[in-house]
Amino acid sequence: MAKEQKKLTTNFGKPVDDDQNSITVGIPGPTIFEDIHVAEKLAHFNRERIPERVVHAKGAGAGGYFEVTHDVTKYTRAKFLSKIGKRTEVFARFSTVGGEKGSADTARDPRGFAVKFYTEEGNYDMVGNNTPVFFIRDVIKFPDFIHTQKRNPATNAKDPDMFWDFLSLTPESIHQVTILFSDRGTPKSYRHMNGYGGHTFKFWNAKGEYFWVKIHFKTVQGIQNYARQEATRLAGENPDIATDDLYQAIERGEYPAWDVQFQIMKPEQVNTYKFNPFDVTKVLPHADFPVIPVGRMVLNRNPQNYFAEVEQSAFCPGNFVPGIGPSPDKMLQGRIIFYHDAHRYRLGPNYHLIPVNSPKGVMANNYQRDGAMRVDDNGGGGPNYYPNSFQGPEPQPEMAEPALEFSGKAARQPYVHPNDDFVQAGTLYRKVMNDEAREHLIGNIVDHLGNAQKRIQLRQTALFYKADTEYGTRVAQGLKLDAKEVERLAKMSQEERAKATK
Repeated sequence: MAKEQKKLTTNFGKPVDDDQNSITVGIPGPTIFEDIHVAEKLAHFNRERIPERVVHAKGAGAGGYFEVTHDVTKYTRAKFLSKIGKRTEVFARFSTVGGEKGSADTARDPRGFAVKFYTEEGNYDMVGNNTPVFFIRDVIKFPDFIHTQKRNPATNAKDPDMFWDFLSLTPESIHQVTILFSDRGTPKSYRHMNGYGGHTFKFWNAKGEYFWVKIHFKTVQGIQNYARQEATRLAGENPDIATDDLYQAIERGEYPAWDVQFQIMKPEQVNTYKFNPFDVTKVLPHADFPVIPVGRMVLNRNPQNYFAEVEQSAFCPGNFVPGIGPSPDKMLQGRIIFYHDAHRYRLGPNYHLIPVNSPKGVMANNYQRDGAMRVDDNGGGGPNYYPNSFQGPEPQPEMAEPALEFSGKAARQPYVHPNDDFVQAGTLYRKVMNDEAREHLIGNIVDHLGNAQKRIQLRQTALFYKADTEYGTRVAQGLKLDAKEVERLAKMSQEERAKATK
């Protein structure tokens, strides 16, 4: 007798109507705070591990500076970008994503790329990865995705079935999967990889004109990667190779650097462009939106104490400065709230007082008081409420960002877009990769996906086939799958394909 299907509920038993789409205002639109299911899901996720980070646990960091090299004041009023030659102190942290603190630096994994700018208007955090896209486009899926990259709850071992089961049921992941299983999934060092903000951000200038912007950090050292076999060997011989490489390069005076670039989209282009610019699974092609140079980041200072600076550093994509703000990207909307929540849990409610996290270019003034590890004067004898008539800090209305207009129903809504999850992955395979890169990609996929159940192999290979016929056929051949069955599955809808391979 078949088991009765369990019903999904919140922690307090309320039935969940939709576990794939956050509640937003309109399409696209910002996620609204009344979505208790998302809040509960992400808040619980942030508290699953102590004391290390739930994700990005293994990392290395260094200090340095960012220098403006080109005038971008027509796009933003941010003071740290206000004139050519202006320098701002930074602290950067690089990391793997899925592994624990003791995991290998050469694991196949995206790499975190986070930079804290200590500006005169407060800290600005750019919190991205070494890839320009991500696996999912809605933050409601994030805890589930990360669970599949961690350990099986029964065996406590990494599980290819978990890994590929989720990805094969999430077609939007195909672009990032293709990048991850290329050699860019195993970078040679933190110095030899790019960094990307991933999301689209809102920038506005002194006139109140706003633009949509993608941020890129391009390595001056050049991109270098390991092939799968070399990465596997080094994981056993020197699992800390990237951590050591960054430290030793700076000690030698070989300061790593990245050129910072923007892509600019005008507001009126949003509704007519072929891809949703707020979908983090997509890139904006450079042919349509050329990169413009902005500045250069140089790392020239090693931390004096790893725990004090690298382990306790905390980055949040919600740390903006006037002139830079969020977009309606559903992943970004969740991250700007719940990164702070993760840091409060891991480091305490006053984690912003830890020196590596404290603003350096301006004094913080607010009415937050008390809490664990309050190590400053706690606001002294000043008022701890607002409004007040005792010269407490006042809001600055002139710093408000340009308003956006939204309309639509508040409901759980997927992105409305054509069937384009496979277009950019196919283009990457056909037009960006050369023969050697394609050969390595297929070998890396076959080596990993081959450990999953056959039904999952078929389902995932059908997604590769939808991206590019040759791509899917070569994976099928490597896995010794029936190519005709892969083609048949590729022609099905996602729901039909999931049912056929259940």
